[in-house]
Order: sequence, then C-alpha cells, then structure tokens
Amino acid sequence: MLSLIAMKQRKDFQLVVRKLEAEVVEALRTRAARTGHSMEAEHRDILRAALRPAAPKTSFKEWLLKMPDVGTDKDFARNRRPPRPVRL
Repeated sequence: MLSLIAMKQRKDFQLVVRKLEAEVVEALRTRAARTGHSMEAEHRDILRAALRPAAPKTSFKEWLLKMPDVGTDKDFARNRRPPRPVRL
C-alpha cells in the first residue's frame, strides 16, 4: 500500500511505503550503510534510478566519431624497442 501526500507550498512529496518484507528493509539498510547514505536517501536514489528516463545509448562507433581529430598517427605509434631484461 502506498500513500502520497502533496505539500502545496513546495513541490516536495512524501511517499509512505507500508507492509514491506523484513528482508527488503534489511537489504535497504545494508545498501544505505554501504554507500554512506540514510535509508531514506538510498530509497530516493533507487526510485530516481528506476524511474528517470535512461540516457540515450551511444554506440562505440558514435563515441569514437565524436572524438576530436588531433595529432598524427606518429603521435600514437607504439614503442617497438625490445623488452627490458628481467631478473627472476
């Protein structure tokens, strides 16, 4: 059961969640402790991540094409010297 209470002066809302299983509450408590947040802050983060529209996916090709065209191939050439000796 969910209760939603609107506060007219501000655009903040309060969400009350009832009848959660003890395991869910404990998992939320553990996750909040791991991130250093309160349970309430962690709950907000989970809701935001679940309900906000996902950023558009960029393919690797599109990502590479957005990179600036700087330098020459020589700037990025690998060093082909023989490996240094290693004493074991």
